[in-house]
Amino acid sequence: MSELTYAPVGGTRSGERPPGFRHLFYRTPLGTGADLHRRAGEAVVTFRMHRATGARVVASAPSAEPGVRLTVGAGPLTVPCEVVWSVSDERRIGFGYGTLPGHQASGEEAFVVERDERDRVWFTVTAYSRPARPLMRLGGPVAVVLQHAYARVCGRALKRLCTVNP
Repeated sequence: MSELTYAPVGGTRSGERPPGFRHLFYRTPLGTGADLHRRAGEAVVTFRMHRATGARVVASAPSAEPGVRLTVGAGPLTVPCEVVWSVSDERRIGFGYGTLPGHQASGEEAFVVERDERDRVWFTVTAYSRPARPLMRLGGPVAVVLQHAYARVCGRALKRLCTVNP
C-alpha cells in the first residue's frame, strides 16, 4: 500500500489540476535537436539536474522509475518522495514524484524534457501542492516563491549541464 500523502496521484502526467492545491507551471527553452533532448532527459531522470542545483539527492535506484524512493535535501531540510510515473520516448523524457510522510508539502511535482514538432527542446516543471506541516503553513507565500525559484534553478542547471561540452 502506498504511503503517498496526497490524491489524486498522476495529475502531473495527465495534466489534471486538482482543486485544493497550489499549482505551478514553469517552462524554459533548452535548444534544438534529438541529441540535446536525449542528454537533457538523461540528466533529469538520473537526478544529475537536481544534484547540479546543489541539492543532496539520495535515491533507491540510479534513475527515475515508478516506485523509486528518494530524499532531496537543501540546507537543513530533507524531503522524502517517491517516483509515481516516468516517460521516455522520442518526444518526452522525465518523471513525476509524489510526497511521502515527513515532506513539508503534500502533492506531486514533475520534471520533463520535451521535443516539439519544430525540433525545439523544452524543460517543464509542473506541480500541485499544499502545506502538510507547520513550517510550510507558516511559510505561506514565501513557500510558493521558493518552489517557483527552485523550478527556475533546475532549468538553469539543466541548460548548464546540457549545453557546455556536450
